[in-house]
Amino acid sequence: MLELEIDAVVFDVLGTLVDEPAGIRAGIRELAPSLDESRIGELLSLWQQHISREQCGILGGVRPYLTSDVLDLEAARLIADAAGVDDPTAVAALALSGRRLPPWPDTVAGLARIAERFPLIGLSNASRTALLGLNAHAGLRWHQALSAEDARTYKPDPAVYQLAVTVSGRSPERLLMVAAHAWDLRGAQGLGLRTAYVARPVGDPPTSADRFDLHADDLADLAEQLDSA
Repeated sequence: MLELEIDAVVFDVLGTLVDEPAGIRAGIRELAPSLDESRIGELLSLWQQHISREQCGILGGVRPYLTSDVLDLEAARLIADAAGVDDPTAVAALALSGRRLPPWPDTVAGLARIAERFPLIGLSNASRTALLGLNAHAGLRWHQALSAEDARTYKPDPAVYQLAVTVSGRSPERLLMVAAHAWDLRGAQGLGLRTAYVARPVGDPPTSADRFDLHADDLADLAEQLDSA
């Protein structure tokens, strides 16, 4: 077992602690109940592609910074147009589906267990307002929840990880970044944070070139490894 000397654990939220695709799928079903699952999957992909493309555009300087709330509303309008729905109230409701994401079955208990030993910091690309709703809906408990909105950019920009470093008052190597997305962990490594990959069905698995400090099947497994480290 790799020996880790850490003072706080930083968690990605979307995909790592909550099932983002499931929440968006539910929102699309509410928008257009007649759609079959195949079509819902296509619209979900359209949503995901829009968010990814626009965040990349902001990171690349193509667009000025916009919060996740604005990008979600843009995505909701695209989905509604594709589904033939022109009800503004329904579109607004779909845009908020990103705040109603179910936690993975191990999330709440896993966070509680890890919190017995370490301060927990949530670090999300979701806006401050969206993160508040997300935390409340999924029952996520933090010592501190930080939004990329405070850095006016998105992960994997180093400025977002710096938020956690600054709040913790510790050097980067004393923090452990936990995520189901290899790209997120690479971004954290770039600033010097230790890293832990947690497998999720919707994550971005590591490649053979990635070297993360810990690999866990779920949060229970991660807690066990941290107890043994």
